[in-house]
Amino acid sequence: MSEPILQVEHLNRYFGALHATRDVSFTVPQGQIRAIIGPNGAGKSTLMDLITNRTTPTSGKVVFQGMDITGMAPHKIVHKGMTKCFQISKLFNALTVYENVQIARIEMNRKTFSLLPVRDTYLKAEVVECLRLVGLQDKMNEVAAYLSYGDQRRLDIAIALAMDPKLLILDEPAAGVAREEAYTLMQLIRDLAAKRDMTILFIEHDMDIVFNYADEISVLRDGALIASGTPEEIKNNAYVQEAYLGGGVS
Repeated sequence: MSEPILQVEHLNRYFGALHATRDVSFTVPQGQIRAIIGPNGAGKSTLMDLITNRTTPTSGKVVFQGMDITGMAPHKIVHKGMTKCFQISKLFNALTVYENVQIARIEMNRKTFSLLPVRDTYLKAEVVECLRLVGLQDKMNEVAAYLSYGDQRRLDIAIALAMDPKLLILDEPAAGVAREEAYTLMQLIRDLAAKRDMTILFIEHDMDIVFNYADEISVLRDGALIASGTPEEIKNNAYVQEAYLGGGVS
């Protein structure tokens, strides 16, 4: 691991009387796969929204690649190299697999989508490479709405890859996917992270996924960070077992 790519410093967010995050601080080294876990209502989604500035913190700051991005517009954060895949796929369902990725690639090149025939081949090699990396090159002409749910998750990742992320944030990547497909998807994410020198930050409720694929785990409860460590350290942390894991894990 190298220097931190992400530094979260004393993040607090109030929604009226609700203290959604409580003085949360942690760092994520470049190249790490970090899981954020915690019971429902722990503040995981709020924390991710604060990091990507979809929600503005009440206090604290977020530093990405050495730059304070607190308050920066989300689309500008994407152009800095931080991309998020949402729990519910956000696709252009009426467009093809190819067109979904092409639009993302055009945006990253700061070009206007053209209605001219050249649009079919514009940035084609880059788009096809993103689809190849997630195993969808043979489905590039299929309409996104007709993909299986697992393939829609793969398309989400291909769209993210088109944005050249240095940090990829994933909100429950295994949610709604059959167990075997979930493991295949997480292995794909791990392989892509190594291949493209990406850092991964993900929320997940499936502890088998977390313990098998995370390098480090951070645990939230009631908006506060209660523990961080390797999967083995978190498994053996008595406070985490009591607070979240139900008294122990096998």
